[in-house]
Amino acid sequence: MRRIQVVATGGTIASRSGAEGRRATVLAEELVASVGPLPEGAEVSTRDVVTRGSYAFDTADLLALAREVRGTLRDGADGVVMTHGTDTMEETAFLLDLAFDDPRPIVLTGAQRPFDDRAADGPGNLGDALAVAADDAARRHGTLLVFDGFAFPARGVRKSDTMSAHAFTAPGRGAALRVVGRRVVPLWQSVPSPRLPLDLDLPRLPRVDVVPAYPGADGLFVRASLAEGAAGVVVAAVGAGNAGPELVEAVAEAVAAGHPVLICSRVHSGPVEPLYAGGGAELQRVGAIFAGDLSPWQARLLLAAASTVPGTSPAAVVRAWLAGRDPSSDTGS
Repeated sequence: MRRIQVVATGGTIASRSGAEGRRATVLAEELVASVGPLPEGAEVSTRDVVTRGSYAFDTADLLALAREVRGTLRDGADGVVMTHGTDTMEETAFLLDLAFDDPRPIVLTGAQRPFDDRAADGPGNLGDALAVAADDAARRHGTLLVFDGFAFPARGVRKSDTMSAHAFTAPGRGAALRVVGRRVVPLWQSVPSPRLPLDLDLPRLPRVDVVPAYPGADGLFVRASLAEGAAGVVVAAVGAGNAGPELVEAVAEAVAAGHPVLICSRVHSGPVEPLYAGGGAELQRVGAIFAGDLSPWQARLLLAAASTVPGTSPAAVVRAWLAGRDPSSDTGS
């Protein structure tokens, strides 16, 4: 018998519509009851942790959810399914992927239409997530996000549509599993990212801000972020990782002062590379770290988590993780 724990946190999947808008009020037991037949050989239990929209979460909430997962795995569950709002699901999934290297499935899911919609997609998504969590094919993939019949590894997954039921994609990577009639079909075996030695008992993660690049962007937001105590900055650069000269100058100042800066792209798909003189090549020369195909939002969590690791520099931890090495064994800068 597979023991699957459902951890409910609210979101659209748990929302009903009212005069003031949608509000999360549906608890885990009712969500599971809406699914219909459960996976054969699975024993499903439920726990409500918080019931609200994920747009209201901060890093203290994300760490609290990670502690719930830690406790559930320690209690012997064979898999965890977390219902979650779609707005920041990609961030929570990524943080859980950083924190755990357990082979047991950790699966997030949610909905685009509320629980009381006549075409609610939550029951189908939750049913698929339970099927994935109960299936051996989901083991050793790291944290997965299940939506609209697909299971995406956490790294690289993005919400790509505000309204469509096919809300998530993984540009350049794709889904690792497909769910057809509650049957799990492997597509490819993803390689879990290295675990980051993150202390889940911290009250919150250090501040890291995302600064956008655009025509005329200067160094104001980088300098203001660091003045407010940010541990580092992520630049959502244009194209393959470029920024104008004033923003590059501010990045150089930040790195010289010991504050790591990660470079991502504001473009939906594709990696960043230091290709252009005066742009990406100059950002690399002054010490910025190019974050591959991570979204700015996932890179922000990577840098924040890296900033909590004792005994090494955040830049060293980030570089090791991006290279696929165990960050806890890297002590350089």
